[in-house]
Amino acid sequence: MQTHELKCDLLVAGGGMAGICAAIAAARDGAKVVLVQDRSVLGGNASSEIRMHICGADMHGSRKGWRELGLMEEIRLENAYRNPERCYPLWDVILYEKVVAEPNITLLLDTDVVGAEVEHEGKRPPLPVRSQRLYEYNGPRGRITSARAVRQLTEDEFIIKSKFYADCTGDGRLGFEAGADFRIGRESKAMHGETLAQAEDDQATLGSSILLTSRKTDHPVPFVAPAWARKFNPDLLKVGRGINGWEYGFWWIEWGGHLDTIKDNATTIRHELYGIALGLWDYVKNSGRFPESINWTLDWIGAIPGKRESRRFLGDHVLTQQDLLENRKHHDEVAYGGWAIDLHPIRGIDAIDEPPFTPTYLPEVYGIPLRSYFSRNIDNLFFAGRDISATHVAFASTRVMATCAAGGEAVGLAAAYCARHRLTPGKLVADSKHLKTFQQHLLKNDLTLPHVPAEPNVCRQATITASSAQAPAAGACNGVARDTLDRKTGELAESHGWRSEGIAPGQTQWIELKFAAPVQIKELHLTFDTGLDRELTLSPSDWATNRQKKGAQPETVKDYTIEIDGHREVTVAGNYQRKRVHALTAKAITRLRLIVTATNGVPEARVLEIAGY
Repeated sequence: MQTHELKCDLLVAGGGMAGICAAIAAARDGAKVVLVQDRSVLGGNASSEIRMHICGADMHGSRKGWRELGLMEEIRLENAYRNPERCYPLWDVILYEKVVAEPNITLLLDTDVVGAEVEHEGKRPPLPVRSQRLYEYNGPRGRITSARAVRQLTEDEFIIKSKFYADCTGDGRLGFEAGADFRIGRESKAMHGETLAQAEDDQATLGSSILLTSRKTDHPVPFVAPAWARKFNPDLLKVGRGINGWEYGFWWIEWGGHLDTIKDNATTIRHELYGIALGLWDYVKNSGRFPESINWTLDWIGAIPGKRESRRFLGDHVLTQQDLLENRKHHDEVAYGGWAIDLHPIRGIDAIDEPPFTPTYLPEVYGIPLRSYFSRNIDNLFFAGRDISATHVAFASTRVMATCAAGGEAVGLAAAYCARHRLTPGKLVADSKHLKTFQQHLLKNDLTLPHVPAEPNVCRQATITASSAQAPAAGACNGVARDTLDRKTGELAESHGWRSEGIAPGQTQWIELKFAAPVQIKELHLTFDTGLDRELTLSPSDWATNRQKKGAQPETVKDYTIEIDGHREVTVAGNYQRKRVHALTAKAITRLRLIVTATNGVPEARVLEIAGY
C-alpha cells in the first residue's frame, strides 16, 4: 500500500444519491470535498448495478407539484433531455459527469472508508463487536480528526483529514467506526408513542431486493433456471404479489430483514435473492400461466442486493411517526419528505399471507430538521440517506432516494456553511441568526422548506409589467417558486409566477421590472416551469415511464434574453433546466426585462420566479 494524505472541508463517504448531492452542493458552495465511493459507479440503489427508480414526496406523481427541487430536479431534467431511451449506463455517465465537473471535488471510486480517528472528551470504550446486532450504542462525545480509506484495486491508502464528515454510506460505516450513537431494528410502541410500531422492540429491519429487466424479441426464447433457483406456484404469490408485467420485476422480491443486513448481505441474502429472482423468471417463462412471455428474454439481473435498512444514527432529534402524520414544525427545517410510511414484512416474500407493503399515507409533506442530519455525540459528523436519525416507522418514509437526495444537498450546504463560519452543526442550530441565514441560503438554492417562507429580495421592490399575462405578472416576484396544484385533479389552484398569452410565430413575450431608484443585482435567479405536476424519474418500468415526458419538458422556457436598461446583457438558447443563475455586470439597474422567444412546447411563456441578490 502507498499512503496518501488528503485535506478538505468535507469528506463525503458514500456515492449514492444522498452522497452525490451532498458533495456537489458543498463544492458549488466553495468547500473542498473528497467523495469516497466503494463501487465503480455512482448512484447507489439508483445506479445501473441495482436499478431502483428514484421515488420521493410526489408519490409517483400522485401528490401533484411536489417533486424534489434543487440538485435532484437538475439531475432528473438532465437525464430526461439526454437519455430519453432510459439507458442505465448513460444514467451512470450523467451522474459521473455531474461530479467530475466540479473542480472542488476529489472523487475516489472503488474506495472503502475503513476507519476513523476520533478525539474524545473522555476515554473511549471498546467499539461493539461487528457481529453483534446492537440496538443502540452509546459512545462518548468526540470529534473525527481523520478517516482512513483503502482502494484495493490500486493498492492505495488514503488518510483524509477534514473539517467535517458526512456518512452517506447507507450502512453507516464511517459513523460506526467513529463511535456515533446508532440503532438497528424496530422500536417498541412505548419508546416514542408510535401506534405503527411493534409492541416490543426487536432487531428486525426491512429486507433487500434484487431486480431484473427483460425485453421482447421476435422469436421464442427458452429459459433454463439454475438448480438452486426457488420454485414458485400461485399459493406462494398471494396478497398483492400479482405478475401483471415483467419488463421490470419485481420490487417485492424482498428478503433478509430477519437476518443481519450488513453481515449476511454478501453471502446468504444475496444468494437467496438471486435464487428468488431467477425462480420468479422461471415461473413466468415455464409455468404455462403466462404464454405471452414466450418471446421475452431476460435482459439483466442485479448482482447486488438493493438494501433498504441497516443502521440508523441518532441525532439531536429522532424523527417519529408523529412528526410525519402531524406535519410538525421544526425551527431548523432543512428538507422535506412525503412518501407514505411504507412498512414491509421482515421476511419479505416468505410472508405469503401478508401484503408486501402496508402504507400509511400522509396528508401533507413534512419538514425534516437539521438535528436529524448530524450526530448527537460526534461533533463534526453529518449523515444523509437512509441512515438519518429517525425511528423505524418514520424511516419507512424518509428512506426513498429523492428524500435522501434532498437531505444530502442540505447536509452539503450545511457543512460548507459551518466551515465558512467556523461552526459545529449543533452551534448552527442553536444560533437563531445563523440558522435563519442558512435556511434562506437553502431556499436560494431552489430547495423547498414547507414551513419557511423566502425573505424579500431586491426584485420585490420593482414595479412589474408584461407584454401579456394570464394573471397578475407580479406573481413572478412574490418569493414562491412553485405553483399550488389541486392534489386530486392536478389543476392549477394558485399561480405564483408569470404566464403570458400565447407566443405567436415571430413574436416574443416579455416581463419587465422597473425600480424607483437604481439597484445593484450581482446574481439574477430565474426559475422556469418544468411540469412539477408529473412524475419524472428514470425507470425500467413501462407503467412509470408512460406517465412521464422525456426530452425537454414542454412547459420550460427554451430561448430568452435579459436586457438591462435597454442593453442586451444575456442571451440563452436551448435551455431545458428549471433554475438558471446569471451574473450581471451592471453597477446600477433601473429597468430589467426578460424576453422569451421560445419554449420547449407550450404556447405561452412561464416564469415561476425572478429574484435578484
